[in-house]
Amino acid sequence: MLIVDAQVHIWGADTPERPWPATGHNYAHRDAPLGKDALLREMDAAGVGRVVIVPPSWEGDRNDLALEAARQHPDRFAIMGRLPLYPADPAALATWRRQPGMLGLRFTAGRESGWLTDGSADWVWEAAQRNGLPVMISCPGLLSAIDGIAERHPGLRLVIDHLALRRARDDAAYADIPLLCSLAKRPNVAAKASATPASSTRPYPYRNIHGYLAQVFDAFGPLRMFWGTDLTRLPCTYRQAVTMFTEELPFLSASDKSWVMGRALCAWLGWP
Repeated sequence: MLIVDAQVHIWGADTPERPWPATGHNYAHRDAPLGKDALLREMDAAGVGRVVIVPPSWEGDRNDLALEAARQHPDRFAIMGRLPLYPADPAALATWRRQPGMLGLRFTAGRESGWLTDGSADWVWEAAQRNGLPVMISCPGLLSAIDGIAERHPGLRLVIDHLALRRARDDAAYADIPLLCSLAKRPNVAAKASATPASSTRPYPYRNIHGYLAQVFDAFGPLRMFWGTDLTRLPCTYRQAVTMFTEELPFLSASDKSWVMGRALCAWLGWP
């Protein structure tokens, strides 16, 4: 079975030669960068065949390390890249996938992200739809806005990161699961079941959240629910993040696992 992780960050150290932005530093990551070589070792040990690299927000809107990783290891890495929203540059998306390993776009939205509803980001959705570029978006608490975007742009393939979990643990983290499941009515919306171990205070295999995963699977099915880890947030080993899905979720059949653990993601993103 091909196992494909839907999200891992890699990043470099904050140095004078390659500085992070002057604001918005995530100091927890400053002294512990994760590079492509270390990630490959983690993948091999865990039995993960491929990874979608999502460049992290704390480095700013840059994709250089991810592009180099995909160039060197096209069979192991692909990218959902970062793009500044301003100024609008729809022409950039016409050639976006000419970059090595680049499959689409990824955005992070918080409650202060007025651009989700004020129309200022419409150029992105329109250009991504026109150019066949899927979009991943982290959007806790903002699913209603995503529903509107999906409805207005039915040809735009959207992936909801981390199941749009609230910044909480256990049941509180999953308060919006009914709203997420309601988005399954949009055939252009998929759900990324990533970072789920980090949402539980229980030990592996985190049985208190399995019921929520079953709800998402029932709503989206095996073709639109994607396994992922957000590796550097895991409270367990990488291998346990794999086996939580492949060994501990009885509602997934062997065929379902094949799709959820990688085939469906590759099909959705257009990664042969």
